[in-house]
Amino acid sequence: MKQNCRCFRAILLLLLVVSATAKAADSAGNKTFSPVYHPELTVSRAQGPITVDGEIDDTGWKGAARAANFSEHAPGNQTKPEVDTEVLVTYDNKNLYIAWFCYDEPGEVRASFCERDQIFSDDNVLLCIDTFGEATMGYEIAANPYGIPGDLLFSSSNGEDISYDMVFESAGKITSFGWVVEMAIPFENLRFPDVENQVWRIDFWRNRPRESRFQYSWAAYDRNDSCWLCQWGTVRGISGIEQGAGLEFLPAAVAHQSSSMNKSGHLDNGDLIGDLALGVSYDISSELKTEATINPDFSQVEADAQMIDVNTTFALKYPEKRPFFQEGSDLFDTYFEAVYTRSINDPVLAGKMTWRKGSNSIAFLTARDEHSAIILPFEEGSRIIENGWSYSNILRYKRDLGKQSHLGLIATDRRFDQNGAGTLFGIDGQLRLSQSNTAKFQYISTHTKEVNNLSLADSSFNAIRFNKDIYTAGLDGESFRGQGFMTELTRSTGDYWLSGNYRELSPTFRADNGMECSNNFRRAMISFGGTLRFEENDILETIRTSVHTGRKWNFDGIRKDEWISSDLTVSFRTAQTSIHSQYLRSNELFNNIYFNNIWQAHTCFSTQPNGALRCGANINYGHRIARYDLVMGIEKSFGAWANIKPVDRFLVAVRFNRIYSDNLNTGARLFSQSIFWARFALQLSREFSMRLVTQYNDRRDKWDYDPLLVYRINPFTVFYIGSTYDYLETDYVNFGRTGWALTDRQYFMKLQYLFHI
Repeated sequence: MKQNCRCFRAILLLLLVVSATAKAADSAGNKTFSPVYHPELTVSRAQGPITVDGEIDDTGWKGAARAANFSEHAPGNQTKPEVDTEVLVTYDNKNLYIAWFCYDEPGEVRASFCERDQIFSDDNVLLCIDTFGEATMGYEIAANPYGIPGDLLFSSSNGEDISYDMVFESAGKITSFGWVVEMAIPFENLRFPDVENQVWRIDFWRNRPRESRFQYSWAAYDRNDSCWLCQWGTVRGISGIEQGAGLEFLPAAVAHQSSSMNKSGHLDNGDLIGDLALGVSYDISSELKTEATINPDFSQVEADAQMIDVNTTFALKYPEKRPFFQEGSDLFDTYFEAVYTRSINDPVLAGKMTWRKGSNSIAFLTARDEHSAIILPFEEGSRIIENGWSYSNILRYKRDLGKQSHLGLIATDRRFDQNGAGTLFGIDGQLRLSQSNTAKFQYISTHTKEVNNLSLADSSFNAIRFNKDIYTAGLDGESFRGQGFMTELTRSTGDYWLSGNYRELSPTFRADNGMECSNNFRRAMISFGGTLRFEENDILETIRTSVHTGRKWNFDGIRKDEWISSDLTVSFRTAQTSIHSQYLRSNELFNNIYFNNIWQAHTCFSTQPNGALRCGANINYGHRIARYDLVMGIEKSFGAWANIKPVDRFLVAVRFNRIYSDNLNTGARLFSQSIFWARFALQLSREFSMRLVTQYNDRRDKWDYDPLLVYRINPFTVFYIGSTYDYLETDYVNFGRTGWALTDRQYFMKLQYLFHI
């Protein structure tokens, strides 16, 4: 035993010596490099015209301000990058112009010729702008080496929203010294203060995926400061720019034909249906924008990817993909899901207004919906019920307090034609107590007046009672009030984090325009974790570990759930490879049955060895509740995914997931479900693309095939033509047919064009 201890100490001493030597060598090699925190840049007007073509040779670039001295903050900690980056900045009355010079070995540059927003696994650059300087909202405007655009909207309370779209110009090319990108950002598409001289927070960000995902930026970052936007640089000198006033029209023409299988097993072709839609937006100023849409086509040209749902009792949430809801989307986000815009299912008329002035922001949304979905939350499950016409009104006010702090109010109201209504009012806030400590809270009050129509659900559901058996689940015109409250305190540094939060929703809480799928709970959680970095190690990059524990009760004081889980993530400095493992133990009371010794072990990995391949897999095993059989099952699930690019214009993306459970005592199969999804995308030119999406769900014995042709000039000027084919495994023995059959088919076309006046 003593000999083993001496060996361990010798190995530990050797590791310390090697680490100290490596750090000393790195310090010597970087002694001339100094990262710049909160850098500043003064820009001037362009001396001539600029054409966005990726050449960077126009007279307008002469005398442009120059940003350099980038720092590496991942995986290094504000160290000198192994390649250089330079940025030129200028402007005129209409646009902010950015030119990027990204030095690198041309053969190592990773780039895809793809649709917009599909660039973030490539080499890419991001222009980060906080026009109001409050460190609560920022634009992220991106492009890859081919100039293919991408954009996100960042909010301090909810992170990045990738569904956001902005119209801007970008061009790029791979050169003998690396690659260049040129951008023109229209001022009319930015919200900024109505003052003569602008002072903006800005950062220039470069992502360089190689053996690790290297990240460089103009501004250096303190890892102990949890506020990202607070640490951006400052750009001055922009003055006298137009305030973004303008009128936009977005007409659309839509045509489709649907066919469905009749009782004899053959398709009945429906009529060819055409429709017109119109959207209008008016930028009264750079601070105030109004929008309206008449008979909008809110259909999606690509079906939602199906999810595993065989053992869940709650409604699934899907991302919002409809362009109308993007302006002000950051304002509607709160800590409870008070606003879920997909609850506005099929509007015939909608309007919206967003106003940002100084530290104040207001967003208002109104819509007349023809086919309203009602999400009914309960203690152990939820139900979605289709209803008829309704009016929805949503109002949000937010007061930024600076440096990632805010106070906000949210109010929603939905009125059904059948005299039902749901109203919500709430207050929320985030307070940055120090550079590492943050507090959050939200309180919500609701009032529900149900529609009076028991035929919307079956009798067994209608008979369910809740809130001490006072109310019935069926929609029978009952009225009640509910409330919700949450608070959270977080400490986050570069090496560790600690968080405690409490959340509750009363048994009578409902958010008619939101997506809270359960109620009647009080839940307390504590989480903590840390990061160990190996900045000079040739193999390891980081080791992250965390522990989460919590307990959940209902409003009768009955303990419903308690759990503890631990996570371990190891990231390697090889092919961007990471491995994540988790172990969970819990005890739960479900449907009045107490299940103890629930456990699950999970492992997954992902890797990107080169620009042509990204892939990963996961596996789970444990004892989990089979919620529809009310027994403990031995549950197993696994999945795999891959993004394959044989050439830079063609992408094959595939995913497969399977889950099944066997009775712990008898071994009998309780449930199973498999989902396969694949997407084949070919980018013929910057505007023209083709794709085919197919997915299979064995729980429904259903195959979908969705081919689509797209011609896209910008996010809003686009032409689609495509079709959908749904196949089910059917049995039509009487007609001499069995097996797979085409049950539903649709052809559709959409032409939409953005006019700016």
